[in-house]
Amino acid sequence: MFTEEIEKLKKREDAVILAHYYVDGAVQAAADFVGDSFYLAKAAAQTDKSTIVFCGVRFMGESAKILNPQRRVLLPDASADCPMAHMADAEQIARLRAEVSDLAVVCYINSSAALKALSDVCVTSSNAVKIVSSLPNKNILFIPDENLGNFVRARVPGKTFYFSGGYCPAHASVLSSDIESERSAHPAAEVLTHPECRADVCAASDFVGSTAEIVAYAEQSSRSEFIVCTEPGVLYELERRCPGKRFYPVAPVCADMKKITPESVVRCLERGEYAVELEEKAAAAARRPLERMLELGSRK
Repeated sequence: MFTEEIEKLKKREDAVILAHYYVDGAVQAAADFVGDSFYLAKAAAQTDKSTIVFCGVRFMGESAKILNPQRRVLLPDASADCPMAHMADAEQIARLRAEVSDLAVVCYINSSAALKALSDVCVTSSNAVKIVSSLPNKNILFIPDENLGNFVRARVPGKTFYFSGGYCPAHASVLSSDIESERSAHPAAEVLTHPECRADVCAASDFVGSTAEIVAYAEQSSRSEFIVCTEPGVLYELERRCPGKRFYPVAPVCADMKKITPESVVRCLERGEYAVELEEKAAAAARRPLERMLELGSRK
């Protein structure tokens, strides 16, 4: 029922619906594009629709608006936010720029527009290693997620890293003891982990990658059972693309992502709620690191 209603409203509003893997499965089913942050950033930059409905948390809608300043970007729930998106501050960034020579501020896309505007380049979990490796700078301030930053540091030797101490509450709550318990219960299962998890959790895993990479790995693997250390909303796509395989989630749900429901998407389209508005000067400053990410991330 919701899918039919959403389709009618999409046509009326000339809208495209983008949904992150972590939102409700019914919302993913109604979306035009479903993916991780990097895929959805590219989709937002390439759309020809006049309205973008971004089914995810606020920083995702902001990124879509930054890349599409002339288009209307709507959020189904204005209160859906990401705590990690704010876990860095302007004073720290300014201090390190003054104290550390040859410094690049690398901002995880899971961040507010204000933090992006203070950065040199954005990255996602799927392209962070590639982009940081390509930077000429020897010193890297990686904001806001220290767990992802440490994952990158281990794979990019020769650079010095600084961190803001940020973290994803859902991913950071996963412990290596959780993996041990799940391995005991499911000894034939492979452990698939997002790099927002702690270093010891990543070290205890069979595969570490972005949400999209986790889905692709499970689809191609000859195994039939998987312990999944990322937000359990991804199980919708995993089960859709991997029929007959079993998945055991470890991470807790993201309460903010779960605010996005089919009802909120319908309401958003019916009423034009909630439009993302950004001051043009700040948006222009945030656009540069996002566009640099898209450019560097597309290089072979």
